[in-house]
Amino acid sequence: MANRDDDYSDSRGGDDQSYDQSYDDNGTRDTRDNDDADRRYEDDPDGYNKGKSYNDDGEDAQLNGNEDPDRMNLTSSALRPFVIISSSYLLFTITDGAIRMIVLLHAYNKNFSAFEVAIMFSLYEVAGVVTNLLAGFMGANWGIKVTLISGLSLQLVAYGMLFGWQDDWDKNTAIIYVTIAQMFAGIAKDLTKLGGKTVTKLVTPEDQDSKLFKLVSLITGWKNSLKGVGYFLGSALLQISYFTALITMMVLVLLAMPWVILSLDRNLGMAKTKNASFMEIFTLNNKNLNWLSLARLFLFASRDFWFEVPLPFYLRSPDCLGLGSTFCNTDADCGRSAICGLDSGICENLNIGGGCGGLGMDRVYVGIFLGGYIILYGQIQSWSPQLVIGPLDQSPPNKLAAVFWNFINCLPTVIMAFVMHFAVAFINYKVPSMTIWLIAIIGVFAFIFAVNSAIHSYLVVKYAEADKIAVSVGFYYMSNALGRLFGTISSGILYTWAGENLGPEAGTNATAGLAACFLAGTFSSLLAAVVTLMIDDQEEGLKCGGCCFLIPAASGASQAYDDDKVDENDDEQYDDGFDDRDQYDKQY
Repeated sequence: MANRDDDYSDSRGGDDQSYDQSYDDNGTRDTRDNDDADRRYEDDPDGYNKGKSYNDDGEDAQLNGNEDPDRMNLTSSALRPFVIISSSYLLFTITDGAIRMIVLLHAYNKNFSAFEVAIMFSLYEVAGVVTNLLAGFMGANWGIKVTLISGLSLQLVAYGMLFGWQDDWDKNTAIIYVTIAQMFAGIAKDLTKLGGKTVTKLVTPEDQDSKLFKLVSLITGWKNSLKGVGYFLGSALLQISYFTALITMMVLVLLAMPWVILSLDRNLGMAKTKNASFMEIFTLNNKNLNWLSLARLFLFASRDFWFEVPLPFYLRSPDCLGLGSTFCNTDADCGRSAICGLDSGICENLNIGGGCGGLGMDRVYVGIFLGGYIILYGQIQSWSPQLVIGPLDQSPPNKLAAVFWNFINCLPTVIMAFVMHFAVAFINYKVPSMTIWLIAIIGVFAFIFAVNSAIHSYLVVKYAEADKIAVSVGFYYMSNALGRLFGTISSGILYTWAGENLGPEAGTNATAGLAACFLAGTFSSLLAAVVTLMIDDQEEGLKCGGCCFLIPAASGASQAYDDDKVDENDDEQYDDGFDDRDQYDKQY
């Protein structure tokens, strides 16, 4: 095998010759695949040197000479799982967004408070914590197909249970029942998400970091956009009837099932070298992934402190003026989202626990508002590599890029908290101006948060070990679920009790409650930035455009970074960006 080793030594100078060595975590050369590689080299040394690829049977799997080897072919066996899983995942996310709006808006009309609705969603998030851990274990041991089928099936269970929610139940019974139904929805979401996230790593070559970043951003961005479609559909169908909304979403889930059952390989996503043990779920030896996971917790809490429960409640809540004092004959005599008390003949809040002082929107407009945010956020995330990270020369991103955008994430929420406390529009209840403020600030937040999320989604698959990808991603998204749980429960408490109580017919001051939630989100973003500083991934520095370093690259790293940018398309760089064999060997 001397000739092949010579080819490795000359790989930086040759056009086609390369031989990639792999190493384990202790720096020892990994020889798992050498027997197969030696056989293929001996059978076809010229093909090996020219970079041909082979399938599991040792057959030539190289694209024909007229095709770009870097371009993925939608009919190839390598990309087929990506198409099937991503399509099912995207279809599922419509139903995931819809179930949230159906439960929340239906509960609002039944006079449940923001805190009570937050409790309904608590097991949804707790299930995410546990499921992300177990999903990583299941994915590594049983494959992505099993987790995906399980997720779709449990989503049907969740929707089926919501048919049993009875109008005559007392609040405690309804909360317990809906919380359990939401638990199954939470398990379903994270089992399905595991496949959607990990398949990007499985179909992307190890040394194609920029391509991986674009692929992860694309699938994550479209997932979020379709979840926004689900928010709108859920609220719109609810205008027709509660049961129509449930049935429609169950049909969408059923459409995704056959492709997953019939077309996926059951071994996809399994650990290649050995089965994952339960302790490997925690991947505690991966320091960068652990810090990133903690940062993810605070990053997503910064959004859910105000978005998931407080914002839709605020959009629905009526003007405080006249509640408890204005006499009426019909609901039309009262303000938007207020009702005429049947016994008292006085205008009352439709939902005392939702507070007053909000925009008084109908349910369908609440769905449009929230769905529009998520669609905007998803599309920005899809294109952030090309529109934001690329022009700033921060692609592929490192931990410094994450810190930079975490700090920027603080600005919209702290501004909104200040405006809601002191701006004339909110003090004098000027609905058009209030609406403009909310749209503008939340739109800016969507842009910044989308860039943050795209960077995080890339970094998790970058830091994860290739043959433990399901375990690593599961652990990371467990932290995501913890952040959502922390933000959701805390938001229910803040929104319900931070504002002044304005009387039994009006409820609390919802403007003060939402402002407190925005402020809490600001502090959570700051914590995410501080935690991210602990990650060891800063050698390439932080750029702001092609000619400006905000933080200089480490000595010797800048040239390697530039070499990687030049060689990215022809795959001639070494792993980790080293520009000669000596540096590569010293690393290991």
